[in-house]
Amino acid sequence: MAEVEVIKASEGTVNRRRNIVGSKITFERKRVAAYVRVSTDGEEQLQSFQSQKTYYEEKISKNKEWAMVGIYSDEAITGTKTVKRDGFLKMIDDCMNGLIDVILTKSISRFSRNLVDTLQYVRLLKEKGVAIIFEKENINTLSMESEMALALLSTLAQNEVESLSANVKMGMKMKMKRGEMMGFNGCLGYDYHQEDKTISVNEEEAETVRYIFDQYIQGYGAYTIAKQLEKLGKKNKKGNVKWSDSGVLGIIKNEKYKGDLLLGKTFTVDPISKRRLENMGEEEQYYLKNHHEAIVSGEIWDKAKEIREDRYRISNTVVDGTRMKATRKFALSSMCQCGFCGKFLSRRSHNQDTHNKKPVWKCRTATNIGIAKCPSSKAIDESIIENAFLEMFNLLAKNFDDVLESVLKSVEETINNDESAAKLSRIDKSLSVLESKRKKLTDMLLDDKITKEAYDEKYNDFTRKINQEKAERSLYADNVNAQRDVGKRMKDIRILLTEAEGMKQFDRVVFESIVEKVIVGETNADGSVDPYKLTFVLRGIDNRTIPDAKNRYRNFRKKTG
Repeated sequence: MAEVEVIKASEGTVNRRRNIVGSKITFERKRVAAYVRVSTDGEEQLQSFQSQKTYYEEKISKNKEWAMVGIYSDEAITGTKTVKRDGFLKMIDDCMNGLIDVILTKSISRFSRNLVDTLQYVRLLKEKGVAIIFEKENINTLSMESEMALALLSTLAQNEVESLSANVKMGMKMKMKRGEMMGFNGCLGYDYHQEDKTISVNEEEAETVRYIFDQYIQGYGAYTIAKQLEKLGKKNKKGNVKWSDSGVLGIIKNEKYKGDLLLGKTFTVDPISKRRLENMGEEEQYYLKNHHEAIVSGEIWDKAKEIREDRYRISNTVVDGTRMKATRKFALSSMCQCGFCGKFLSRRSHNQDTHNKKPVWKCRTATNIGIAKCPSSKAIDESIIENAFLEMFNLLAKNFDDVLESVLKSVEETINNDESAAKLSRIDKSLSVLESKRKKLTDMLLDDKITKEAYDEKYNDFTRKINQEKAERSLYADNVNAQRDVGKRMKDIRILLTEAEGMKQFDRVVFESIVEKVIVGETNADGSVDPYKLTFVLRGIDNRTIPDAKNRYRNFRKKTG
């Protein structure tokens, strides 16, 4: 058997790029690039940034087997995500295009602090024959045995990020507890002073803020105010004459305008994705009263809040912090539906003469988008709808009392079957238990029976649950109060039914108790449209229990001119 000669493998990276000249094989120099990154723009970090670039320029130029491709760099960029690292992404593209053979970088954490990204790019470049040399860890990624060590070291780098993030978060909480302003991104009406981290009133911008609050309290909606601001040429914080309803509502909700400061409005989900969410009880918040000069009075701000919460309140039918719009400032709010496009009608003021205005209800599609989108709809006077309801109610009371009685019984059964009071009692007991547990937790920390880390985790968990319970309690408390009011009014309705003259004035509680919705306008069978036809859909009518002769009055139609 022939003797086998072992030809030893080359140490380090093999240069696979070669030219054949005559009978000789000549190898080209390796094309080498370096990657440099610092995560902050502080003076010390910037000096380190320049030092790293100089170091690699000298190191590559001194090696005769290397040819300089360039220094790829990212300045003041985090290493947990690659999406915003333009230098890094440009380097990867050049590697994929066959322009680079070797990448030098200081350490794994400089390349990426994300374990998944590190392994993904290492494997990608390895397939293209591109080596990454991590100097601190002494790893060459083209060595077959390096991936396990790379995975372990990348995990440590990611853990370092998570630990650093926890320390930063703790430091920020301590600053917020001391009342220091954190994360101020600009606010219309205020100027921010970086040197002492304070804000002062910008009087020119403050006039716009006062105008917004004034219009909102007068009854105008956010969309209308936004359009008015654009017509007046009022600029936003960015200096643009461009406004949206969400921007206006953001100003209405901002506690800074009454001189207070709420810290901790948002929180970072994790240090890798860096995704930020609205703080709905997951983290602690810190509220400072009279922190700075107010632009509007506390009374005005509270009045605007009352109107806003009445228009946009949390529904008792949704959970997990989701919101539902419920505009109920007026009796007809969210009750009148367009018979042509299905959208609700909104309240507007029309000039009756030079001195007086009258309220009317208009289709939101026609109002917000344009009449061309719902051409058949027309504005209808509020008084016409109210008088039509009075006529409908008195007609039912005199001629179809069994139908009205069925409606009233349905409303009363709904009130009696509502479990809000029982749920309110259960929530109060649950809150008491949670508060007691949180207090005991503090005692355990003081007695050294629990670590600070475990305490923080448990305390935050209890606080989140308590805030959720309180939010839910508020909803059920509102329901209980509403039941008491409606229950009393139901007795008044029955008294009205016995009176010969019937109801003489529009009553909001009576209207809301028996009417489910009002459909305004209708397309007739022959294709003609009647924009002023009103259809009152009553609550609690069951086709199986109402005789056919009476059931046709489920929808009372009142033609108006």
